[in-house]
Amino acid sequence: MALTGRAALLAALGSIPVGVLEPGWTGILAVNGSLALACACDYALAAPVRRLALTRSGDTSARLGETADITLTVTNPSPRLLRARLRDAWPPSSWQPGTETSRHRLTVPPGERRSVTTRLRPTRRGDRQADRVTIRSYGPLGLFSRQGTHRLPWTVRVLPPFTSRKHLPAKLARLRELDGRTSVLTRGEGTEFDSLREYVPGDDTRSIDWRATARRSSVAVRTWRPERDRHILLVLDTGRTSAGRVGDAPRLDASMDAALLLAALAARAGDRVDLLAYDRRVRALVQGRSARDVLPSLVNAMATVEPELVETDARGLTGTILRTAPRRSLIVLLTTLDAAPVEQGLLPVLPQLVQRHTVLVASVADPYIARMAQARGSVEAVYEAAAAAQAQSERRRTAEHLRRHGVTVVDATPEHLAPALADAYLALKAAGRL
Repeated sequence: MALTGRAALLAALGSIPVGVLEPGWTGILAVNGSLALACACDYALAAPVRRLALTRSGDTSARLGETADITLTVTNPSPRLLRARLRDAWPPSSWQPGTETSRHRLTVPPGERRSVTTRLRPTRRGDRQADRVTIRSYGPLGLFSRQGTHRLPWTVRVLPPFTSRKHLPAKLARLRELDGRTSVLTRGEGTEFDSLREYVPGDDTRSIDWRATARRSSVAVRTWRPERDRHILLVLDTGRTSAGRVGDAPRLDASMDAALLLAALAARAGDRVDLLAYDRRVRALVQGRSARDVLPSLVNAMATVEPELVETDARGLTGTILRTAPRRSLIVLLTTLDAAPVEQGLLPVLPQLVQRHTVLVASVADPYIARMAQARGSVEAVYEAAAAAQAQSERRRTAEHLRRHGVTVVDATPEHLAPALADAYLALKAAGRL
C-alpha cells in the first residue's frame, strides 16, 4: 500500500486553513481525520493486486538491433474495477537509452482481461530474462493504492545480427561460377571428376581422357567440379583478446559475423560445417547439423557466447580441435594477430594442426590504427602515426610467420572481414586444398 501524490497535495492544502483559522490539534485532527477516512475508503475500493492472474506471450528471440514484443495479459477476477499502473521489469540492456517501454496504464473491469505490450530493443547479445511485474492498484479517488509483485519468467534470446548477409548473393554467384552452373569466359579445373565432353580448342590438353577418346570418334576431355562434402570447423577464440572493442562492438562479434557468412556459403556449397568456441574450456560446440539446420544452430549457439578475460589455452584448443575433427578438415581459426598470443601460444602448437588439416586464420583489424597511420599536422599526430605503423608492421610480421607454416591468413577490418574470409574459402575450394 502507498499514499499517492494527490493525498499529499490534499494534506498540504488542508494545512493552510488550519494554520489560519484553527491552529492546534483540533484543526489538525479535523483535516487529517477526514483525509485518513477518505484514504481508507479508497483503499477498500481498490481492486486487490495479489488475486490478479497474469500470463505472458510473444517473441522468444530477436536479432540484435531488431524489436521483440512481449504481451502481458492481466485478468481481474475481483468484483472491483482495476485502475492500475504496471511496470514490466527487464534488464537495462533490453532498450536503447531513453526509450524504455516497460510502464503501462490499464483499466480492467471486473471479471475481464486486458493486454499490454512491452517492446524490447536489446543492445547486447544473449538471454534477456524478465524480472518481475509490479502493479499498483488505485481506488476511485486516487488517494491510496495497493501494490504487489508477480513473477512471470520469460526469456528473449538476442541473436547475432548477421549483417554480412548482404554479401551472400555475390559469394553464391562466385560459387556457381566455380561449380560450372553459369557460363564463364575462362575454363578452370576443379578437383572432383564430373563428366566427359568433346574437346574444344583452348582446353588444357592435360584434361584429355585418352581411354575415352579411343572409344569414340572425337577427342574427349574431362570436366571437373569443386570439392563437395568437405568438413569445415569454425573455431572462435573467446579469450581476452576477443573482448577488445573495435568501434562499438567487441572483436568477437565481428568474428561471429564472418563465421556466419562462411557457414552459409559452405552449406550452400555442400560442405559440412561445425562450430567450436573455446578459451580455457569449450564455450559452445555445434556438430552434425544438416545444411538446412546449420545456420540456425550456429546463430543460437553464438547468442550466449561472451568473451572471457582469460588467456586462451593454445594447447587445450589444439587438442580439442584434433578431437573434434579427427579427419582432414579446413580449420578456420578466428583469433588475434597480436604478436605475444600468437608467438607464445599458437606457433608452438601449429605444426600439429597443419600436419593433419588445412588451417586458415582470420583476424579483426582495427580501422582506427589505419587512420592513425595517416595522421599528420602536429607532433602528437606524428607520434600516433609512428605507433600505428609499428603496430601494423608487427601484425604483418606475425601473419608472415603463420604463412611460413602453410597457414592462409585473412586480416581485415570488421566491415571487410566477412567477405574477405568468404573469398579465401572460395580460393581454397577452387585450388582443391580443402
